[in-house]
Amino acid sequence: MAESSSTSRLSLVTRHEASTISHMTDLSRWSIFSILEPDVLTSIKKVCVFGSSGNEAIFLTDDDDVYAIGSNCSSCLGLGDTHSSFTPRKIEGLCKKKVVDIAFGSGPHVLAVTENGDVYSWGHNGYCQLGNGGSNQGFQPAIVNTNLQGKKVFHVACGSHHSMALTSEGEIYAWGQNNCGQVGTGTTTNQPTPRKITAVIGCRTVVAISCGQTSSMALMDNGELYGWGYNGNGQLGLGNNVNQPNPCKVAGALSGLIISQVVSGYAHTMALSDEGVLYSWGANSYGQLGTSSKANQVYPTKVERTERFVEIAASHYTHISAAMSQTGKVYMWGQCRGQSVTSPMLTRFNCVDDVFATFSAPPISWRTYSVEHVSGSRIAQNICKAFDDPVTADLKFVVEDREIHVHKSILKIRCEYFRSMFQSCWEEDGKDTIEITQYPYSVYRAFLQYLYTDQVDLVPEEAIGLLDLANAYCEPILKNYCEQIIKQGITVKDVAMLYAAAIKFEAKVLEEFCFRFALNHMTAVTQTEAFTKLDECVVKEFIRKAALAGAFKY
Repeated sequence: MAESSSTSRLSLVTRHEASTISHMTDLSRWSIFSILEPDVLTSIKKVCVFGSSGNEAIFLTDDDDVYAIGSNCSSCLGLGDTHSSFTPRKIEGLCKKKVVDIAFGSGPHVLAVTENGDVYSWGHNGYCQLGNGGSNQGFQPAIVNTNLQGKKVFHVACGSHHSMALTSEGEIYAWGQNNCGQVGTGTTTNQPTPRKITAVIGCRTVVAISCGQTSSMALMDNGELYGWGYNGNGQLGLGNNVNQPNPCKVAGALSGLIISQVVSGYAHTMALSDEGVLYSWGANSYGQLGTSSKANQVYPTKVERTERFVEIAASHYTHISAAMSQTGKVYMWGQCRGQSVTSPMLTRFNCVDDVFATFSAPPISWRTYSVEHVSGSRIAQNICKAFDDPVTADLKFVVEDREIHVHKSILKIRCEYFRSMFQSCWEEDGKDTIEITQYPYSVYRAFLQYLYTDQVDLVPEEAIGLLDLANAYCEPILKNYCEQIIKQGITVKDVAMLYAAAIKFEAKVLEEFCFRFALNHMTAVTQTEAFTKLDECVVKEFIRKAALAGAFKY
């Protein structure tokens, strides 16, 4: 059986989203938001915090209005003037445009992308980083037309004074300062307008980009990583300190791996494999590589952790790094409020964004952050606390000889299955104790707790049982939660079993995810015990799909 070629393998990377994993953060952690009125804070849906001291911010509201607040250095707030203000002011040129992504440079200059794929730029322009063909400062958002007209951009990234845009077709355009080759044109001449990067990568599809101060990275759809620009600290991961004006493939420890995420710090880079293994390289004077030392690394180096990571974070503005594990734990390392932390340190945060708001210097946002507002109502809090409370409960489930205390009214409100069960025509309606034998205790408890809290607290290994339950009880939202948990914990060893389960429970998104993962690790997967136990029909369908995806081409 021939393994698929690198050009036909499809990666597990999804298109850039403002918030890959949904978690709530407290906006007041960023000091610039702490002075806003509560009604303003609750209307915010996206934020971008930047500036040399974290003193500038742009935010979007539920009404699709765009506001700016802060010191307005180099007219980076896009308000048409140079006035600073602690009172939010509208950026009129972006209101009602449905902005989906914002990036910023060190000048600072700012880029914004709208839902229809248009790119706007403003702010500092001494190195042509606004892409308008000149070097005059931009006081208001102006659309970047040259070479991007007709292209749908969905993500932008900025280095110190250069800019990059990624289109829905997987093309990269770059412009601005190019003294170290960071624009990828093969020269060191500044680029005044967007120019498509084709050297080395040709017409291959790019799925993610990131910028260090004067370096650039691109992730291909087959999981391969390329870097170019300044390499004085080894941040390109090429095994040397030579600047590169054209994209170069990052190999070494990444050879044969499928990379699913890449982020860039000031002068270091981190990459996450599709199996949750973290690699870092580049500058390490503050411990930002997480390798328990301060020695620079010119090759990708594995960050030794027992937990699997599902999200990594860094910004070209800082020397701090952060990551989230599959169990929702958030770690940080590097320059944390002036201290050097050389290995991942567990925090009490529930999202990586809080690390940058609280411990980064300056306190900036590493991405356009989508705010998840959760009402602090006492009703919601009290309902959460009422779960498994024998004092107020009027019903208990017995699972594996263990009791779970609940309230019929809450179950009926939250779940159609229980609404039908607790009717006079059902035997269960008159009972105060119901025994459950179809599911294990941990799974059934997690399900009932979800009905009270809207949260799922299960490890990936147990989530497959909850997926079965969610499918049986017709709970599509819970089913989606389970799929997300399972995806974060997939390994070569169990992907075949999970693929079969996804088919059985009609979890189409999970099925496709498992298939792509198995395709990327075909040889190893086909030798696992789980694969040998697959039903014959499932194996035939898998082989058929793999053939269509080019797995057996020589």
